[in-house]
Amino acid sequence: MYFRGMSVAFALPAAVTYGIADFAGGLATRRAGVLGVTAGAQLVGLVALVPAVLLVPGAPTGAALGTGALAGIAGASGLLLYFRGLAVGPMGVVAPLSAVVGAGLPLLVGLAGGERLGAATVAGLATALVAIVLATAGTRDAVAVRGVLLGLGAGVGFGLFFVGLDATPPGSGLWPLLAGRAVSVALLGALVVGLGAGTGGTRGAWGLVVLSGLFDSAANVLFLLATRTGDLGVSAVLVSLYPVVVVLLARIVLHERLTRAQLASAGLALTASALLSLGAP
Repeated sequence: MYFRGMSVAFALPAAVTYGIADFAGGLATRRAGVLGVTAGAQLVGLVALVPAVLLVPGAPTGAALGTGALAGIAGASGLLLYFRGLAVGPMGVVAPLSAVVGAGLPLLVGLAGGERLGAATVAGLATALVAIVLATAGTRDAVAVRGVLLGLGAGVGFGLFFVGLDATPPGSGLWPLLAGRAVSVALLGALVVGLGAGTGGTRGAWGLVVLSGLFDSAANVLFLLATRTGDLGVSAVLVSLYPVVVVLLARIVLHERLTRAQLASAGLALTASALLSLGAP
């Protein structure tokens, strides 16, 4: 049985926590290499998950670990693209667009499973498409356009991560998250070694890396609990409100200014998230 109120109680704090983690990670990538920052944040998150997994009852079955590992690969790929997008593009545009795609993909999966789209959901999807087109059309700078495209790609990774976590067995506790984080750390570590990137360049940004890793793991736990106590569509869409935190922090800390087209795109993306939330089953 699902309890929507409990899902919201976990999903909204997850959105805030994701926003803080993403801003910290994005800011760190402006000071150090994106691969080193992502690998470092994932490693910090893995260390934090080890004791946490013992606090939530669950069995580490093959299905839990395997599905969690696949979700972890998708999430790590999305995070790489996302941090790179935040580094080269306007945070106020990249974050909302990635959130819209990350929320829309689970909704489409639900649709394929037999769910019906309400009027608010249809309006949200249409608004999201306009936001995506406007963000790209209103950004003439090639680097900024690349940031937008990276944000969209990151959204796909996040959406697959959400779908994967929702598919894990209900009685598996936090083991899927631990498996996913372990796999992502191994893959990113191999990339760091293989490309000779190293993590020395992150020395000046380690505080932000640690902050991002800790908050990201906490947000993942909250999201998993949200899906366990409610619906995937509701949880994924509510979590997709995290760009509000990123946009506010970018405005307050970085004094980031957006063009009119970018402001309109960010506003439409946030509106789309709200409409999708209203239309979620």
